[in-house]
Amino acid sequence: MSILVAYASKHGATAGIAAAIAERLRSAGLEAEARPVTDIRDPAAYDAYVIGGATYMFHWMKEATAFVRQHRALLATRPVWLFSSGPLGPETTDTPGQGPRVVPEPREIAELGAAIGARDHRVFWGAFDRGQKAVGLAERVTLLMPVSRAAMPEGDFRNWAEIEAWADGIAGELAPAPATRH
Repeated sequence: MSILVAYASKHGATAGIAAAIAERLRSAGLEAEARPVTDIRDPAAYDAYVIGGATYMFHWMKEATAFVRQHRALLATRPVWLFSSGPLGPETTDTPGQGPRVVPEPREIAELGAAIGARDHRVFWGAFDRGQKAVGLAERVTLLMPVSRAAMPEGDFRNWAEIEAWADGIAGELAPAPATRH
């Protein structure tokens, strides 16, 4: 079974998540590769898909959204999982003792997931390095605002154990069932 882990990443954090998912699927004995959505020429060559996008201002990157919309007829016929990356910060709870922080999913996810029959969507924490060059005018302006320091803390907040566990679940669904002897 050939699995495409497609992604749209602005600064590389989402690409890193996609690479980790592909590696985990390969370690489970599946054929998987991670590629940017903009580099995919023949999506029909794959049997299953994991598609991820970085999230900015509550929206999935437009390249990921465009890929799913363009190929929705194909994707609807095969197993698909979606993931998003982008929330930042070390805190995992909203207030002390109140449970996990609620992380909104990108606005497009409900529509895209329904259109292709996605099996799951997961939001993973992202990473941010102030030393990286800002991409686009909106990002440059946002980074100049004092409030952005609190809203966009620097660091790598990706939870690799959570990412690997999610990939293991996908591998469990896609791995061929062991043959039984009679």
